[in-house]
Amino acid sequence: MEVNMSYSHDSDDEYEKLIRRMNPPRVVIDNEACKNATVIRVDSANKHGILLEVVQILTDLNLIITKAYISSDGGWFMDVFNVTDQDGNKITDEVILDYIRKSLGPEACFTSSMRSVGVKPSMDHTAIELIGSDRPGLLSEVSAVLTHHKCNVMNAEVWTHNTRAAAVMQVTDEETGGPITDPDRLSGIKQLLCNVLKGSKKSAGGAKTVVSHATTHTERRLHQMMFADRDYERTDDDSLDDRIRPNVNVVNWFDKDYSVVTINSKDRPKLLFDTVCTLTDMQYVVFHANIDAEGPEAYQEYYIRHIDGSPVKSDAERERVIQCLEAAIKRRVSEGLKLELCTTDRVGLLSDVTRIFRENSLTVTRAEVTTKSGKALNTFYVGDASGYPVDAKTIDSIRQTIGQTILKVKGSPEDSKPSSQESPTRFLFRGLFKSRSFVNFGLVRSYS
Repeated sequence: MEVNMSYSHDSDDEYEKLIRRMNPPRVVIDNEACKNATVIRVDSANKHGILLEVVQILTDLNLIITKAYISSDGGWFMDVFNVTDQDGNKITDEVILDYIRKSLGPEACFTSSMRSVGVKPSMDHTAIELIGSDRPGLLSEVSAVLTHHKCNVMNAEVWTHNTRAAAVMQVTDEETGGPITDPDRLSGIKQLLCNVLKGSKKSAGGAKTVVSHATTHTERRLHQMMFADRDYERTDDDSLDDRIRPNVNVVNWFDKDYSVVTINSKDRPKLLFDTVCTLTDMQYVVFHANIDAEGPEAYQEYYIRHIDGSPVKSDAERERVIQCLEAAIKRRVSEGLKLELCTTDRVGLLSDVTRIFRENSLTVTRAEVTTKSGKALNTFYVGDASGYPVDAKTIDSIRQTIGQTILKVKGSPEDSKPSSQESPTRFLFRGLFKSRSFVNFGLVRSYS
């Protein structure tokens, strides 16, 4: 039976490749058609999920999609995107343009594994997925467990939403610098992390840890994990977030058997990816779409059917679509203090930094941890553990503990003034952060 299933899967794979060879994708990049943006047009044979693949590639390049038109009726798919870089300029870098052509063009049919949100072996790291109830100090506790077991966190992304926390972490062995392969050691790490995630017996919801040598698309995986965890179900106090809740509406267009989804929300990078990702994972097919995000507000309109060919069938299904899209948008919205840390990477760095946050009564609401060329580039969004705004004394305490010589505080000119003298504590942490370290604090609401 297993052989037949494998054969069937391989046959589908080969059939898909044949179709793509007969009808190779076509990518046209035009820097003349639009005054303010680069226009990218993609024509391809249609298949479920292809829109997400295209959006994912553009998003991973940190391109801003200001407008888009999508049409995929029948067996053909056509996308037109207006994109800019992070500074609002056209894309002129030939390396990036060539990557787009190769990733979306005819050659992509032979390299689709790198585009899919699949699982493939990694020889560089061990992947750890975590989900559980959010609470102050959780990231600090998780990081401490990994440090104790001589694991170095190379990359990580942590999201919190609606009392739940999810993380995807890539770790390496402290001694070898490679993935952790000892099954007993992995089992022990997994068990300890599960215990940390479970917290007290009063914690609502379950906890789960998955350890593998797989490579996934981190942000889509986080969406999938939180969706499976049902973080979209509103809590009693969720009305507090009405001021940042997007306006999502779903109506049926009976003449055409479509459901029309409209979304009005504050624009931010990766907004289109988040909504398309959610519709795809909920098994809806986007037949047509119009996206306009040229101003501070973004408007999205999708004409969808379920993968079984039907529009939204009931009020309950309609409400679920609305809640899931709201959740997908809000997962990236972080209010509070933004901290950016750049320093030489080492084992235990994340544990030490998050411990300092915890000792200053700060809780991490979202985090992005990246290591490049031996440098740790970390961004944290933190708030007061008691729910109050973070005050200047807390900022000053962190400044003295970490002892940075370059420190910026956005939002308050008074906070941006450097300390008249360094705290003696700085010298205790000199080996931890070094004088080349950089921390940038910004009091912001982030939609990025």
